[in-house]
Amino acid sequence: MIDGDTLEIHGTRIRLWGIDAPESSQLCRGEDSLPYRCGAKAANELDRFIAGRPVSCELVGRDVYGRTVATCSVSGVDLGGWLVRGGLALDWPKYSKGKYEGAQREAQKAERGMWAGSYVAPWDYRACINRGGRPGGCSDDARAPN
Repeated sequence: MIDGDTLEIHGTRIRLWGIDAPESSQLCRGEDSLPYRCGAKAANELDRFIAGRPVSCELVGRDVYGRTVATCSVSGVDLGGWLVRGGLALDWPKYSKGKYEGAQREAQKAERGMWAGSYVAPWDYRACINRGGRPGGCSDDARAPN
């Protein structure tokens, strides 16, 4: 497991299509307002869910970094949908065209994962870091737009 939205299978890095999980260094705040490593949590939960079972992937294309982008599943469960439904990742409408929007609404309504507290959308977090922000300074209490 590379992180919450990137797998490595037989030496090939695969970026899950249509979703964005928090970065490994990213902090979120839980329902108790205490910070936790939401990026690490997403990766660990995905690793536990896969639990050594075979992963099946369907190629979508390549991203700007040259990584393989694919939809992947385990025992017929779409990993992107599973992550979003659990509040461990967000639907990334820029790429997904809303495929995981329903799963995200379900997670938000149930206050699962990131939806239980506050977070910065992973794409906004990366933009902050790329502008020279420090990881702690990019973790303001904000939620992704609905």
